[in-house]
Amino acid sequence: MSFIETLDSLALNKSELIERFERLIAPKSNQQLEAMAQISRGLTLRNFGRTMRLFAPLYLSNECINNCQYCGFSRDNPILRVTLTVEQVVAEARHLAQQGFRQILLVAGEHPKFVSGGYLAECVRALAPDFSSISIEVGPMDREEYVPIVEAGAEGLVVYQETYNRGVYAEMHTSGPKRDFNYRLECAGRAYEAGFRRLGIGALIGLTRWQDEAVALAAHLEHLFKYCWQAQITVSVPRLRPAAGGFRPIFTMSDQELVQLVCALRITFPQLGIVLSTRERAPLRDALASIGVTMMSAGSHTEPGGYTRQGREHLHRTVRGRIVAAEYQDGEDELATGQFEISDERSPAEIAEVLRGRGVEPVWKDWDQALSATTNGHERTGIRKYGTMA
Repeated sequence: MSFIETLDSLALNKSELIERFERLIAPKSNQQLEAMAQISRGLTLRNFGRTMRLFAPLYLSNECINNCQYCGFSRDNPILRVTLTVEQVVAEARHLAQQGFRQILLVAGEHPKFVSGGYLAECVRALAPDFSSISIEVGPMDREEYVPIVEAGAEGLVVYQETYNRGVYAEMHTSGPKRDFNYRLECAGRAYEAGFRRLGIGALIGLTRWQDEAVALAAHLEHLFKYCWQAQITVSVPRLRPAAGGFRPIFTMSDQELVQLVCALRITFPQLGIVLSTRERAPLRDALASIGVTMMSAGSHTEPGGYTRQGREHLHRTVRGRIVAAEYQDGEDELATGQFEISDERSPAEIAEVLRGRGVEPVWKDWDQALSATTNGHERTGIRKYGTMA
């Protein structure tokens, strides 16, 4: 069953689970929030133990053919761009491996001329010997295009719907293939059919009321747990951060509201992986580590070549999608432009130390390709469900 019909009828036809979730994100007193946090903490401990999966994003390219008002990579932004070669990607990845990472997320803007399925498969194949878990976060593809990437060694896919409000989505995405709301909405299902066994979804908080986004996001999660039951499902709820282009969100979400949403997600979906990026401030990330979050990025860079300054010799600037020679302003760093500003700038080692100090063990590697088995022509992995085997 397609999630399109479920989303379009959601206002009039919510499941009992989503109705309970909606009550959890309604305004609460401090005492009620504390009770939610205690329940969330207990469920997290029961299902995940005292662990936190750590991963790093590795940006391959900031080329993009879409115009998205909120994104630093938006086509019309006159930014410094580059696409790393496979060799440069390997150099970046080796730096991350030296810091302890064995779980990596390959991220790229949406531009098929620069980031094709063949290029992604080649990158994954080059990194697979050194990383036990490789996921991708790129423009949506057809099922057939995902298969070679899975066969190369990728086992996870992340795709944010950005906003589940069709009207706001159309306003935010003014040109490019990303305007196709339904195609993006069904991306996770196509990826699952292609063999991905980690599926991550999310919504950008700040494009509309966070409560409305949360209800639609929860309904999407319910759908994936039902129809993609052999996959491990994760969710992210990033709040918009400053980026090139100067976009400022109209809607806001307080720290307390973010905590409430994390607790509501944990209570509703006890086995859901909840991801928190370096967009958020260090104190908030530390607090959420013991309440409901189970996966964190650390030491992140959101620009291609950001870890080891790869690709500088191929930097160029774009003006409304047209490539021009790169000219630098006084004091400007000769490095590709990042997607957004990060907030938690601590090193991976510093974050790991803080986690241990809070009684949480950082996990750099939580499964291995050796656990794989072949079933029905697809690779089925013994994915570690944080304490139990799927």
